[in-house]
Order: sequence, then structure tokens, then C-alpha cells
Amino acid sequence: MSTLQDKLKGNWNIVKGNLKQQWANLTDDDLLYEEGKEDELIGRLQQKTGETKEKINEFIDRMKFE
Repeated sequence: MSTLQDKLKGNWNIVKGNLKQQWANLTDDDLLYEEGKEDELIGRLQQKTGETKEKINEFIDRMKFE
């Protein structure tokens, strides 16, 4: 299984779109992705959505990429 970093790096536009669909209150600023700063991104998503780190990671892990 690929790591969260691998999934985000190679598929960020897809992940970003799916996150916005799931949590409509997310902004582009909330979804700024910088390689190596995945924990900061997840922290911002937790703050904005009120979800746990585990739930956000599970949501990303369930995404299928071609």
C-alpha cells in the first residue's frame, strides 16, 4: 500500500476535488499542499472539518487512482 505522501503527491488534484466534495466548506487555502508537510495539511483539514486525523486519512485511503 502506498503512503499518504505518495497518494497526495501523485494525485493531488483528484484528492483535492474529492475533499471539496466531501467537505464543502474547505477553501483552496485550506487545501494548500506542500511536499513533506502532509501533517500540517491534515491538521488544517481537522480544524476546518472537525473530523479526526484517522477519518481524513481513511477517506483519502479509500480513493481509487488509475
